[in-house]
Amino acid sequence: MTTLLVIAKEPRPGRVKTRLCPPFSPAEAAALAEAALVDTLAAVAATPADRRVLVLDGEPGPWLPPGFDVVPQRGGGLDERLAAAFAGCDGPALLVGMDTPQITPELLTVDLAACDAYFGPAQDGGFWALGLAAPDPELLRGVPMSTSATGAVQRARLTAAGLRVRDLPVLRDVDTADDAEAVAAVAPHGRFAAELARLRAVSGR
Repeated sequence: MTTLLVIAKEPRPGRVKTRLCPPFSPAEAAALAEAALVDTLAAVAATPADRRVLVLDGEPGPWLPPGFDVVPQRGGGLDERLAAAFAGCDGPALLVGMDTPQITPELLTVDLAACDAYFGPAQDGGFWALGLAAPDPELLRGVPMSTSATGAVQRARLTAAGLRVRDLPVLRDVDTADDAEAVAAVAPHGRFAAELARLRAVSGR
């Protein structure tokens, strides 16, 4: 059974995308986070899979489309929460976050029968996707998260385990206002780009 996982926070002001403030207010940052999540879930919903799971910190809202199981995030640090997400999978799984609304079904359609892992590096040194043919939580536990070396350490962990790894394209996470502008330019027809344009128009930025 192939599972697509999205790990995300409920888009509530003050809890998400705080690095967008300033120039955005907490409410505006949350609106951008919701838009990014909507685009991400739409891409996942359009990707072939046996199961789609939202691994959520918080409560689901009207932004959640049908066809997703919702499970709570478990564990302390992000490495533990990612490990727990994979631990709940029976068979091959691909995990993405909510910070790359430019993803497409084409990017997410991977063949985990042809290799042991897929790795999607992020421009900031992290990673935006991780696919495992045989999910093993120990591959993630102890990896330092949210650093410029996170991606390198995680990929090295995969290869040290003897896994055959295929790399996905490098994508840019949305963390700052500059990131938001760059990502919206790459995916101008998504909900994220539309929300960013709306906020610019309202504020006159």
